[in-house]
Amino acid sequence: MSSALMNWQLDTAEALLREIDGELPAAPVDDHSAAPLTSLARAWADTLRAELLVRRLRRAGYSLLGDPLVEGGPEQEGPLDLHAPDEAVDRDSRSESATHAALAISLVRSARAAFDAQDDDLQRAAGLVRHARIELLSRRVDAAMDEAVEAASLLDPALPPSPLLVHTLSSLAAVLADLELMPLALDYQRRAADLTADAINAAGTDSEDDAVDALAAEAATRLAALCAEVGEGLLDDGGADAAAPHFAEAHDLAVRALGQLHPGVPGLLDAQVVHGWALVGLGEHAAARSLLTSVVSAAKGAEDLALLASAELGLGRALRRAGDPRAADDHLATALATATEHGLPRLRRAALRELCTLHAELDDAARALPYLQAYLADELDRVDERRTRWVELFGRRKSLLETERAAGQLRRQAYEDPLTHLPNRRYAEARLDGLLSAGAVPALAVVDIDRFKAINDAAGHPTGDAVLRAVGQLLVDGCRDTDEVCRWAGDEFVILLPDTTSEQAERAMERIRRSIATHHWSALGVEVPVRISVGIAQAARGDDRRTLFAAADGVLYDAKRAGRDRVVRLSGVTQTRAVDTAPDAIDGPVAEADPAAADTASVGVPTSSTVGEVTSPIPEDRDEQAEDATGGFAPLLVEPADVEPPARLRSPLDELFGGPSTRPAAQPAAGPVVSPAPAPAPVPPPAVTTVAAPVPATGPDVIWGTGRSTEQVLALVREARREHPAHPAVVVRASADTLVALATEHDAYTTMDAAAMSAAVGPVPEPIGRVGVLCASSGDTPIAAEAAFVARVTGTEVVRVDDVGGSRIHPLLTDRSLLTDVDCLVVVAGLDAALASVVSGLTEVPVVAVPTSAGQGASSFGGFSALLTMLNSAAPGVVVSNIDNGWSAGVFAARIARRTATLPPS
Repeated sequence: MSSALMNWQLDTAEALLREIDGELPAAPVDDHSAAPLTSLARAWADTLRAELLVRRLRRAGYSLLGDPLVEGGPEQEGPLDLHAPDEAVDRDSRSESATHAALAISLVRSARAAFDAQDDDLQRAAGLVRHARIELLSRRVDAAMDEAVEAASLLDPALPPSPLLVHTLSSLAAVLADLELMPLALDYQRRAADLTADAINAAGTDSEDDAVDALAAEAATRLAALCAEVGEGLLDDGGADAAAPHFAEAHDLAVRALGQLHPGVPGLLDAQVVHGWALVGLGEHAAARSLLTSVVSAAKGAEDLALLASAELGLGRALRRAGDPRAADDHLATALATATEHGLPRLRRAALRELCTLHAELDDAARALPYLQAYLADELDRVDERRTRWVELFGRRKSLLETERAAGQLRRQAYEDPLTHLPNRRYAEARLDGLLSAGAVPALAVVDIDRFKAINDAAGHPTGDAVLRAVGQLLVDGCRDTDEVCRWAGDEFVILLPDTTSEQAERAMERIRRSIATHHWSALGVEVPVRISVGIAQAARGDDRRTLFAAADGVLYDAKRAGRDRVVRLSGVTQTRAVDTAPDAIDGPVAEADPAAADTASVGVPTSSTVGEVTSPIPEDRDEQAEDATGGFAPLLVEPADVEPPARLRSPLDELFGGPSTRPAAQPAAGPVVSPAPAPAPVPPPAVTTVAAPVPATGPDVIWGTGRSTEQVLALVREARREHPAHPAVVVRASADTLVALATEHDAYTTMDAAAMSAAVGPVPEPIGRVGVLCASSGDTPIAAEAAFVARVTGTEVVRVDDVGGSRIHPLLTDRSLLTDVDCLVVVAGLDAALASVVSGLTEVPVVAVPTSAGQGASSFGGFSALLTMLNSAAPGVVVSNIDNGWSAGVFAARIARRTATLPPS
């Protein structure tokens, strides 16, 4: 098939293609683009058919896009109308050409899509090279260059040797040669020849594998042809000495190829032609003339037009240089006509140059001039192509630099805090993950500015921003070059200290604490003292980012409870709070330890370091000090008094998340009263004041963005974060402007999902359990995305599968883990509401069905049709949510999954 196409035997190629089509699965008539996606063979058949149509267009004088190619030809009637091929009867030829062009474009697109869908890089590269050949036939040089570049990027040197790899490398070399990238063409063809030579060496000298020999001979012949062509170019430019090594290499390769081929096999004539070219370049004209004369006769019988043009050119060149210009003229004219008729531009240019040189040597200016004009016209076309290519290259390079610049800005925005210009939380998390995954055991310091809200209230937010910048700079100044200071959030910083023990980190943080405490803050207009508290933890083997930060954050809160303005570390060996925190390297007297402090230390409460003249200030909040007078975790060790907590009114959020309920006090049971035995006098417990803790929220706070402005949503988020700092505030059904505003205000604390139109502000709990979200169709995607997002921020792992309604349920049937390896399933469906019942029959996992208002117009009744279908289902294990209520379904499924995952195995 390829040989017939190369020789422009289009009717023969058409017949062969019909035979190929008969061996392939039938393709849909109405939608030809769907078939190649299921069959690589169909993709190749479509590619060959597209090349056949393009060659027919080329013969008619048109390009693939319907533009005329020949000067003074079909362009007189204008380009083809590819969108209306059915034209008048008197323009049947144009109508047929337009039909061919439209079909060829469709085939090229469908075949390209099929190749792109392949996992095999070699098959994709082979298809791309063939498409580049098609683009060259249509004189679309830029498109051919794009295809060739992409194909080259897929041909990894580590690919295993194979005949397809050798053919693909050789075809790519031919395309690059037509693009006048001869050095690259030589490199790829040399790689193909080396692969075949290695295959022969691996098989041994006694191998009788004719297929390997033929493949090696073909690769060597093509490399020899490129070497001879490069040599002729250098010789024409007056570089005889530079051309000689190329001709010598071509001669050696041709001789090697001839030695690998048996008489009468395909490829023998090609090797003889290249051998003749090499002999001409080496000055052995008589031997070349004898060899090429026999090849010309054989090529005429073989009907190989490219071979015939090459042989005629070589023979004409040999005759001219041997001093027989009259005989050379006939052969060169035949080579020119054949190359022009069958689209062989490199042979055409070489024949024109030879004819021009021949008649100039004969002083026949009248005959030399037309050849010279044609040659210059070709050269001008090549110059125009080069100019267009350089313009295109300039534009691409400019676009690439702009893209790299924009990417750099995005990276800075993604990893840099805009206020302090320090790395942000996202960078700190990524950096810490990298250190821990590499096996390092860094120390982590979490730094918090004490009573920063009082600074903001007293001096204003601009001054507070200046304080944040100054503290960040003081932290950087006090660290080593290898340490990294990042702004975590708000008034909190983290410092990553690679290859550092917790004791070393403690000494460094103490120096920084003193420098911040003694800094002249009055220059910034700050009258209240600026102090910091620091918690330090050292990573242990097996720690991840979350556990290390939780450890450092925990001891930071110990420092806060112990009076602030101090450094507390967690031992890196025992992972317990250090008792003796007075570092040896710190100058100044160490405070005497009183007995009360010793008793406190015995229960694992950290003590602060008192250094020099810097002492911990007396807490301003006396009530807070009284509440935690014993320090650290001591209150947890005292048995609280049995005091009835005060009643609290239920809030609307308690209705959703299950807050406290008002219940009547339990009445004593009726019956005789038995007097208890007298008990010994009780020992009065220590006087401990217990304060009823507020009942925490059992899930994230939900804020509906529908009908609210961005400012209203931001205000509600702030209020929710103040009331429930340990839980995220989830915004659903928000506009794009609201999501951007949330990300801007809360930065790294924001988790966002554009598809769900939702965001979560605050800490997201660690995932426990697993929830599967199944979406019936694309119309149900927003609700499915909302349910998946809410389940994830509620604290579960989420697996989402889209478009599984109707006949597309096969992925669930083939991979049952999607239905069984989860703790709860959420099925979102509108038009295909029966999906929930079907899924319930395939698994024992509880199913939450969410009806949606997506459907066929008014027939869905705003989702009531789907709701009634789900409610009337007889399938067990299915609960039904309200219409379009992905939020409630996500929370419900997450609660089931988290509770199921924490239950002990039965």
